[in-house]
Amino acid sequence: MKKLFLLLGLLALHLISFATDTLFVNEPQIPILIDRTDNVLFEIRIPAQKGDILNKLALQFDQSVNIDNIQSVRLYYAGVEAPSRSGTHYSPVTYISSHSRDWTRKANPSYSVKKDEVNNPSGNLTFTTTQPMVNGVNYYWISIEMKPETSLLAKISATIPQAIINNKSAVVSWAGKAETRRVGIGVRQAWDDGVAAYRIPGLVTTNNGTLLGVYDIRYNNSVDLQEMVDIGLSRSTDKGQTWEPMRVAMSFGEAGGLPHAQNGVGDPAILVDEKTNTVWIVAAWTHGMGNERAWWNSMPGMTPDETAQLMLVKSEDDGKTWSQPINITSQVKDPSWYFLLQGPGRGITMQDGTLVFPIQFIDATRIPNAGIMYSKDRGETWHLHNPARTNTTESQVIEVEPGVLMLNMRDNRGGSRAIATTRDLGKTWEEHPSSRHALQEPICMASLIKVDAKDNITGKKLLLFSNPNTQKGRNHITIKASLDEGLTWPAEHQVMLDEAEGWGYTCLSMIDKETVGIFYESSVAHMTFQAIKLSDLIK
Repeated sequence: MKKLFLLLGLLALHLISFATDTLFVNEPQIPILIDRTDNVLFEIRIPAQKGDILNKLALQFDQSVNIDNIQSVRLYYAGVEAPSRSGTHYSPVTYISSHSRDWTRKANPSYSVKKDEVNNPSGNLTFTTTQPMVNGVNYYWISIEMKPETSLLAKISATIPQAIINNKSAVVSWAGKAETRRVGIGVRQAWDDGVAAYRIPGLVTTNNGTLLGVYDIRYNNSVDLQEMVDIGLSRSTDKGQTWEPMRVAMSFGEAGGLPHAQNGVGDPAILVDEKTNTVWIVAAWTHGMGNERAWWNSMPGMTPDETAQLMLVKSEDDGKTWSQPINITSQVKDPSWYFLLQGPGRGITMQDGTLVFPIQFIDATRIPNAGIMYSKDRGETWHLHNPARTNTTESQVIEVEPGVLMLNMRDNRGGSRAIATTRDLGKTWEEHPSSRHALQEPICMASLIKVDAKDNITGKKLLLFSNPNTQKGRNHITIKASLDEGLTWPAEHQVMLDEAEGWGYTCLSMIDKETVGIFYESSVAHMTFQAIKLSDLIK
């Protein structure tokens, strides 16, 4: 028995010795934002004994990286792991929260202490520390700050070639290594303009090349209607590199004698009339409902006191100013339905000039259905026929060929997207061969656009799709390309942008013939914008 205890003791000492001489490093595939002072580049886990010191840590950038874009690189110490927490982790907390007030763009000093910093670095640099570690798992992390003028097409690739612990070379063990890190910008962060949350992205490119991003301004919290919610809009005239101050595109304030929070309007979809460059936004206005969720409290009927109202605003000056709201509820809603609302996301202009928005409605049996509404007179009147599939909600529409629409739907059955096509503007629908198996989803909003061969550098007709590429959680935000009208989405035509958990809604729009833009709810900012070269997608 004594020999057994001796062997176990020696084994424990060996494991502790090994752990003390090893850094476990994780590089998450998440965006690096040019508007952040701190971005997580590497997370480091070190099992240590009390008094151990990480003396030096070398960092090396790939030769392809434009070092002039980097403002600063910092090493932070984040303390020790909680004894009660199970599993293997690479940070004790979230260092830069996408939700907390004051700490969405820089590290919260309550959770980590800066140990070293290198400004305007070269391709190789070394951090030094004298920080004594405590017994157990200790955490460090490396932050990177980009210069604000860094191109959104920039990429970052780096490694840790050497670490010194207790003046001895340590093993660097990679737990996760991103292929390459992509730059982005946080167009809307939590508490910008005093707003708690921004949700539900829509994105279009006008005939002038202007990017217009729409979203919910959720003033008090992140919950869905009914609440104090308006429709916000951000505008960029330089391909997403910079964005103008937020505009309020639709608001009802204290309408009908009720407070603003019982006159919320949200879940926008946006559309460019490509014939006239008039831009339309459609959203649901909810009046009353006692600040409970509209999904359950919008009732049958047609008046604002009974049911949510379908509202439009339009801009005829490239998104600078917006009309007063236009109520089209009576044109498209069945009185027996509980709730009629839009996509959300974006709509399209068909080749014959017909304007089309995706819609969803809760019918008289309280079952949700997805479909479309359309206008053949430049948005003066709107029409709606039949749903594409029951038990579906948020959807996006494209014209796959002249007169043929494809609807890509969030399906409450879970697991994968439902897809249907119509040749008669929604009077009849046919299930697409890819439906319920080609595109996995965790039951979440997604984006789908078509790019004609003449409109992109590949010279091929493309379908582009984005969503959380998983069946559980809202993570692994991925853009995919199909070259066969949506039948297949090969792995070689995919780019994963954000592996971490977020709200997961996305919207795509072409920036130019070479580049697609994505406006989405990422893990690092409520409204994140990134630009991806088609050459990265179509290999």
